[in-house]
Amino acid sequence: MTPVVNVPDVALIFEGGGMRAAYTSAVVVELLRAGLVFPFVAGISAGASNTANYLAGDGPRAKASFTTFAADPRFGGLGSFVRGQGFFNADYIYQHTSAPGEALPYAFDRFLAHPAQMSLTAFRCRDGATVRWDKSDIATMGDLMVRVQASSTMPVLMPPITIDDEIYVDGALGDSGGIALDAARAAGFRKFFVVLTQERGYVKAPMKYTRFYRNHFRRMPAVADALLARPARYNATREELFALERAGDAYLFVPEVMPISNAERNVAALEKAHALGLAQARREVSGWREFLGVGAHD
Repeated sequence: MTPVVNVPDVALIFEGGGMRAAYTSAVVVELLRAGLVFPFVAGISAGASNTANYLAGDGPRAKASFTTFAADPRFGGLGSFVRGQGFFNADYIYQHTSAPGEALPYAFDRFLAHPAQMSLTAFRCRDGATVRWDKSDIATMGDLMVRVQASSTMPVLMPPITIDDEIYVDGALGDSGGIALDAARAAGFRKFFVVLTQERGYVKAPMKYTRFYRNHFRRMPAVADALLARPARYNATREELFALERAGDAYLFVPEVMPISNAERNVAALEKAHALGLAQARREVSGWREFLGVGAHD
């Protein structure tokens, strides 16, 4: 059955955070279980995967993508990094797992049928532009997955990816610092349901190893510039979100505890993080409904 939008005035936003999305993929699971259907969904980096899985209505895939899938021998690791495939083997993860019979089959027909608009953000290396893609850019499952990959391509840990002759890396380097509040506003929304991947008291520290990044990205100086500017941009967006929360214009799902890092690959730790996220989501779902003005799901 095709979903019907029941929260027409609120944008859903998923922050990135690499494998920390093991915790927040539980929000996808609970939103789907609760039957909450948003008209607009935006995600950056790992939040792009949560966006894609939410739009496909696939809670089990949302969970597996950041838990059991990490045990796949082709998922990545130091060997993959040394071979130039990245610490996370992005080519495999995003382009060779979603077809029927592969590791994470994706319901592309349900994605197409979902009524919500979508925004995925990536960073264009040539000039430092923040690039957003919507459903009009997606004709095939490959079109979707390569853009999720671009949004999720963490600099240094993963090789940049080329789409239509342009080179991209992680959308977290863009104007908002990694939380797509700007994309939701550009789409006309003034109320937001935002899924964050760091605890409430977190403040991103200034980048270390400035010389390393300048040298590593000497052929892509816009990437180095953006990496060094990101902490200030990220912290400013979070402060804006907290102000919106105080004004009653945003609901923030903020992890009570974040027990894993963005590079965590231990499946037991990832499963534990997901379970913690699910427990928190289920405690908060009545508050979600109150903020969204949506009654209990039949």
